[in-house]
Amino acid sequence: MRTSNNKIGIFDAQYRALTIGIILAVTTVAFEGLGVTTIAPKVAQSLNAIHYYGWIFSAFLLSQIIGTMVIGQQIDKNGVYKSFVVSILIFVTGIVIAATSFNIYMLIGGRAFQGFGAGALLTCVYSSITLSYPDSLRTKILAAFSSAYILPALIGPYIAGLLAENLSWRFVFWLVLPFIVLSVCLTLPLFRKLQTENNNTSTTKRGTYKEIYAILLTLGTGLLLAGLGFLPSWKGIVISIAGGLIMIQPLRKLLPEGALVVKKGLPATIVTRGLFVACYYAVESYVVLALTNVKGLSADIAGLIVAAGAISWSIAAWMQSKLDEQDHGRGRRQRVTIGVAFMIVGVALVITVIGISGNGIVLAVFSQILTGFGIGLAHPTTGAIALHHAEDGDAGSISANIQFIDAFSPALSIGLGGALITISESFGWGVMRGILLALSIQLLFVILSFIATFRIAKKAS
Repeated sequence: MRTSNNKIGIFDAQYRALTIGIILAVTTVAFEGLGVTTIAPKVAQSLNAIHYYGWIFSAFLLSQIIGTMVIGQQIDKNGVYKSFVVSILIFVTGIVIAATSFNIYMLIGGRAFQGFGAGALLTCVYSSITLSYPDSLRTKILAAFSSAYILPALIGPYIAGLLAENLSWRFVFWLVLPFIVLSVCLTLPLFRKLQTENNNTSTTKRGTYKEIYAILLTLGTGLLLAGLGFLPSWKGIVISIAGGLIMIQPLRKLLPEGALVVKKGLPATIVTRGLFVACYYAVESYVVLALTNVKGLSADIAGLIVAAGAISWSIAAWMQSKLDEQDHGRGRRQRVTIGVAFMIVGVALVITVIGISGNGIVLAVFSQILTGFGIGLAHPTTGAIALHHAEDGDAGSISANIQFIDAFSPALSIGLGGALITISESFGWGVMRGILLALSIQLLFVILSFIATFRIAKKAS
C-alpha cells in the first residue's frame, strides 16, 4: 500500500474506496452529532424528560472517551479490522436503541453506546490513515477528514430540524444507517489487509492504565452530574462530592502535568482549549433549547441559526491558516486571545437574546456568527500551539490530550447546564431561568479561557 510517488492522490484507484469510506464514516458521525443538537429539545419533550436534557449529550461524550482509549489498545492487540467491526456494531446498536427509545433511560443508554462506538470508530480511522497512506498523502487525507465535518455542520442541523418538525425525531437516527452500511462496504475489505506493529509491552501497560483512568473519570463525572441533579437534598450533596473526589486522580493522569494549576506552556494551552470548547458546544446545545422552548421557534429555524455559527467557524479557520502562513506562527497566541474574546461577546449576546422579549432571531444569528468566528480562530490555533510543544516521541500523547479534552470538557459543561436546569425546576424557577443559568456558567468558562490564553506563549520550563 505504501509508495514514495508524491504525485499519487487520495482519490487514485488504490486509495479511492478507502478515502470515500473514511469520509463517509466521519460525515455520518458528524451529521448524527449535529442533528441530535437540533432535535434534543423535541426528544426531551417527547419523552417527558426536560430535566435529563444534558444527559442526551453528556452520555455520548463521556462514553466516547472510553471508546477512544479502549479501542486504541485493542487495535494494537487485534488489528484495525476486528476493532473496526466491533466499533461499527456498537455504534449501530446505539443508533437502534436511541431510535426505538420509549423512555429517557433507554435513550441515554443508546447515546452511551453511540458515543463509545463513535470514539472507537474515529480511532480506527486515524490508525487506518497511518497504516494505509504514505507520508506524502497523510496531510491530504487528514484535510479531507476535517472537511468531512463541514457539510454536516452546514446542513445537518436544518435537515434534522425538518425531520423532527415534519416526521419524527427518530428519523434523524435511522437516516445514518444507510451511510454507515455504505462506508463499511467500502472500507472493510481494505481494513482486513492492515497490520499493526506494537511489541512494546510497557506502552500497552500504560495504555491499560489509561483505560482504567478513563472509566474512573466517566464514573466520577457521572456521579457529580447526577448528584447535582438531586440538589438541594443531602443525597445530592454527598453524591456530588463523591463524584468530584473520584475525578481528581484520573484528570491528573489524563491531562498534561500542571494542567490543573494552568502551568505555562502546554498545560495552559490544553486548559484554554478545554474551556472554550466546553463553552461553545454547551452554548450550541442550550441555544437550540432556548429558541424552541422559550422563544417558540421551530426546530428547522433553530437549526439554521446554529448553522450560521458553523459557517463563521469555517471562514475564521481559513483566515487563521492564511495569517499563520504570513507571520510563520508568531501571532498564534494573540489569535487565540482575540478568538476567545469574540466568543465572550457572542455568549453574552446569546444570554441577552434569551432575556429580552420577542424572538430575537437577528441577534441570535449574530451571536452565533461571533461565537463561531471566535472558535474558528482559536480551535485550530491551539492545536498547532500544542503540537509545537511536542518533543521526540511526544506528538502522539499530545494528540491524545487534545482528543481527550475535546470530548471531556463539553461533556462536563453540558452536564452542568442540564443540572442547573433541573435545580431551577426543583425551586420552581422555570426552564427559562435554568437555561440562563446554564449559559451563564458557559460565559464564566470562556472568561476563564481568556485569562488562561496569557499563559500559553512560552513552553513550560
